[in-house]
Amino acid sequence: MPERSLSPKPACESYVEMTELVLPTHTNPLGTAFGGQIMAWIDICAGIAATRHAREVVVTASMDDLHFRAPIYQGEVVILKAQVNRAFHTSMEVGVRVEAENSLTGERRHCSSAYLTFVALDAEGNRVPIPPLAPETEDEKRRYEEAEARRLYRLERRNQDRNVVARPHPPLHQK
Repeated sequence: MPERSLSPKPACESYVEMTELVLPTHTNPLGTAFGGQIMAWIDICAGIAATRHAREVVVTASMDDLHFRAPIYQGEVVILKAQVNRAFHTSMEVGVRVEAENSLTGERRHCSSAYLTFVALDAEGNRVPIPPLAPETEDEKRRYEEAEARRLYRLERRNQDRNVVARPHPPLHQK
């Protein structure tokens, strides 16, 4: 197998734009897209961006700051845009923006956004190093810096979670 390059890569090389049509099977009784469906599309789009950057198998480690800002209706086109914000040693943060488009008017609105962390793995499931990110535009540089702050927050939260003592759950049904 040829040796992998760990030279810095431009953020734009990871950019993904994905479109989906909201069908009846994607909606609830109100005719709006299930949040879980939007989350699945976010994960797929972000995973493609992470794979483009790492050129390795990647797995989702976490999804943070997922916000649903506006509903997406049956018949609308969903546009998902993802790009790696920052690469760390074996993980990376991917930002995803979700927009809905009225296909008759072309009007778009921002409906959701999220940050996902992916880890690159080898064939045995071990973490592998990934190339650093080389932000070029002012927007990429801003997202690069903000990603570090989010990472520190995630690590702090993870360490707090490790210190929580699990308590047994009460029985669901008492006799």
